[in-house]
Amino acid sequence: MSRERSKKAALPPAKENIAKLEKVVKEGNSYGAQQMYKSITARYVSAERYSEALDILQAGSCIQLEHKQVTCGAELAVLFVDTLVKGNFRYDDEILGINSEIRTFVFLLDRDKIPFLDRIRRIYKRFPQTPVPQHLDLADDGDMQQLSETIAAAKTHLEGCSSFLKAAIKWSAEFGAHKSGSPEIHDMLAEYIYLESPEVDIARASLHFVRGKNPKKFASILVNFLGKCYPGEEDLAIARAILLYLSLGNLRDANYVMDEVKKQAESKGICFPQSDLIQFIKYLLQMLQRDALPLFNILRQNYRGCVEREPAFNELLDKVAEKFYGVRRQSPLQGVFGDFFKMMGGE
Repeated sequence: MSRERSKKAALPPAKENIAKLEKVVKEGNSYGAQQMYKSITARYVSAERYSEALDILQAGSCIQLEHKQVTCGAELAVLFVDTLVKGNFRYDDEILGINSEIRTFVFLLDRDKIPFLDRIRRIYKRFPQTPVPQHLDLADDGDMQQLSETIAAAKTHLEGCSSFLKAAIKWSAEFGAHKSGSPEIHDMLAEYIYLESPEVDIARASLHFVRGKNPKKFASILVNFLGKCYPGEEDLAIARAILLYLSLGNLRDANYVMDEVKKQAESKGICFPQSDLIQFIKYLLQMLQRDALPLFNILRQNYRGCVEREPAFNELLDKVAEKFYGVRRQSPLQGVFGDFFKMMGGE
């Protein structure tokens, strides 16, 4: 027997290590368990038993997160994605599109077709959400301490979950999903950014929602934002969402989100903003349904003042002109798009 085969045979089935390590976490030794998770799974990876390493890392990240050990759980979650890469596991759109019973059956027949999106979602669901303290007295030292601790916890949760999901997006883009990564994972990250950011970060969440596949959910998030944001931010949030969709050439979802935000806002008694910027967006959506580059340029010029309220809008409009009218830009990876690609781990 070769040394490699002997190495593989020496490792027990993954379920034995899963049970042993779970017991260590439940006994309160999360740090000790973390080191064991990392060293044990490294042996499985070295022996090319990637599927078993994934099983251990998924179980480890979930149990750590369930015990509020977010830093530990996030680290194991990122290692889960790293192992997907090392094992050359592919993101398979076909296996993701069938129901859970058939997926389970296919999984039993072929472990290379594990429904990884389901497993990523299960880990994601374990990341905690920080409850916002109610009825705080900002003059009270105890309440201020509580608020400070809540903000720190939210930042830790967001940093950990973002690291995991960004890694998963990058893996999915490199191993078979859309070039921008899995839309489903983008939706997860967008939702968590919106819910967990200490200060509502609708701009960053929007970058992921427009690359997701749930425009109705995005519309609901925007309506929720309209009810809590500072005056003057409402039209910027809506315009940003529409322009981001259009910068990707997605006129259908841009129109859908615009209509859905109006409908949901009306049903909830929230005022839909009326401003020059919103008027510009309405005209733009109508104009992009026809080949009218000269009118597009005139529209930009006439509404230049309101567009320049947000520095990124002009760059987004340059991208819109490229997508819909073939106008080439000089620096396609600068500004907001450069920031997005950096956030995704690209250059």
